[in-house]
Amino acid sequence: MSTSQQPDPRDRPARLSVGVVGAGRVGPALAASLQLAGHRPVAVSGVSDSSRRRAERMLPDVPMVPPAEVLARAELVLLTVPDDVLPGLVEGLAETGAVKPGQLLVHTSGRYGAKVLDPALRAGALPLALHPAMTFTGTPVDVQRLAGCSFGVTAPEELRLAAEALVIEMGGEPEWIAEEMRPLYHAALALGANHLVTLVAQSMELLREAGVAAPDRMLGPLLGAALDNALRSGDAALTGPVARGDAGTVAAHVTELRRHAPQTVAGYLAMARATADRALAHGLLKPELAEDLLGVLANGTNGTNGAEGEAR
Repeated sequence: MSTSQQPDPRDRPARLSVGVVGAGRVGPALAASLQLAGHRPVAVSGVSDSSRRRAERMLPDVPMVPPAEVLARAELVLLTVPDDVLPGLVEGLAETGAVKPGQLLVHTSGRYGAKVLDPALRAGALPLALHPAMTFTGTPVDVQRLAGCSFGVTAPEELRLAAEALVIEMGGEPEWIAEEMRPLYHAALALGANHLVTLVAQSMELLREAGVAAPDRMLGPLLGAALDNALRSGDAALTGPVARGDAGTVAAHVTELRRHAPQTVAGYLAMARATADRALAHGLLKPELAEDLLGVLANGTNGTNGAEGEAR
């Protein structure tokens, strides 16, 4: 049975009062999802005007209070703050006595596992790391997108079932990540999702420069197919001039990028080298074509216009 299905109500843990510390894009969405599962949001904290508006939209009638007051009211607290803020926040809450024994403390950082919550653990809290592998918009659509979303789960062994149950209640799929593997896990997600946004945005800008009126419409089917093929077939889905060893075409690309968008050249060359390496390793790029191609990429790194590669 798929873990994305809602559990039998008789198997659910007791309904919990839920608090959110950090009303960014993630916290209100998770709290709203838990509310749909029968839990009760009781308090939220946020600093900026946008955070307050987001909380009012996603969690209407839930009071905005300081972080310590959130912990005073809630049995389950979502710490949804930036990664670099999280350690200091946990230490501060523990030192001021805000943490209650038996309180579930859940952070959503991809970088950290459960150990970042050790100060709260010593105060008697129950530490869970639940990282949704999804980008958030800060709108109600995020709650719908949680259905089937994978969560990176890290927690003490005795809390594993509780952590997985919360993820399942939000419609997600729990994926256990060892404490020491959290940074690598997060790097993998950032490499794919964050860099994808940059690549797509650059591609759209270049298409506009080339005269394409609707670059999003042009890219949508192409990128959708490329993503689907990559997820299904991995490196076997590689295509394009680099994988084929078309050194002249790549040289022409570098020349045009230097002319119209020099800020994109470094990224193009780096991705082309990575693609060439993978294509070679998997037998897609013929060795006799790789030499000229790698020469073009080296010339591009040195700042030449790639004419040598194009003439070969």
